[in-house]
Amino acid sequence: PRARGGGAAPADVSFEPRMALYLTDNTTAEDVAEAHEAGIVHGYKLYPAGATTNSDAGVTDLANCADALKAMEALGVPLMVHGEVTHSHVDIFDREAKFLQEVLAPLLEAHPGLKLVVEHCTTAEAAAFVSSAGENVGATVTPQHLLLNRNALLVGGMRPHNFCLPVLKRETHRQALVDAVTSSAVGHKFFLGTDSAPHPKGAKESACGCAGCFSAYAALPLYAHAFEDAGALDKLEGFASLNGPRFYGLEPNEDTVTLVRENWRVPDEYEFADTVVVPLKAGETLRWKLSDQ
Repeated sequence: PRARGGGAAPADVSFEPRMALYLTDNTTAEDVAEAHEAGIVHGYKLYPAGATTNSDAGVTDLANCADALKAMEALGVPLMVHGEVTHSHVDIFDREAKFLQEVLAPLLEAHPGLKLVVEHCTTAEAAAFVSSAGENVGATVTPQHLLLNRNALLVGGMRPHNFCLPVLKRETHRQALVDAVTSSAVGHKFFLGTDSAPHPKGAKESACGCAGCFSAYAALPLYAHAFEDAGALDKLEGFASLNGPRFYGLEPNEDTVTLVRENWRVPDEYEFADTVVVPLKAGETLRWKLSDQ
């Protein structure tokens, strides 16, 4: 997969995939050691079974992964977490907070040295959890969770292209995330993670629309929009380019891109194989763009 992903990039584009493996109930300590020794795997992704798209083979109980988690802690292999419980009695807007209480807190008590990333965190509770944890705990945040609250799902009608998992939350949670990523004290623990998902238009605009927002077309301009709104453009480079490599023990990319402040209209859709995909903020105006965009 690594060779296939890198080979798909245009010849004039330098792209080195950073691979993660799918943690399952059957992952062993030997699997973890072998992946670590290979030198190209940078962590395991934990999807609670049924939590999101393509998670049916995910972990049903972390007790099943105890040996693998112990090996990850010992070897410094990060665990990247989709942090939601999937119990039917838990409200969908509360699933992340409940996961922090019932799963992540006990996990870190059992494995205090485990490197852990709360992927695409969405709540004030997650921001507080990461901020108060040790330096072995970090988090990614998507552009939609910095720019939108749950009104963007329902006000004026159903907005399927703003539907993602974890789902958008109240404005108080959006603001807490903005405060966290722009904080001088704990902002270094948060870094870019788009969770971009280019589902075809027909799969989104259906009776059971796919979860995921397509933001990769202009990820940096979208983040710049959010950081400028917060009066914290000076924090964008760290969030986008430095905090993540620092957490994973990698050297920062020495290449650069340039953002320019110039209004432009986001297209209503982009061609996508034999169909189209509707981008996040379709038809709206963004204030930033890449200099060569």
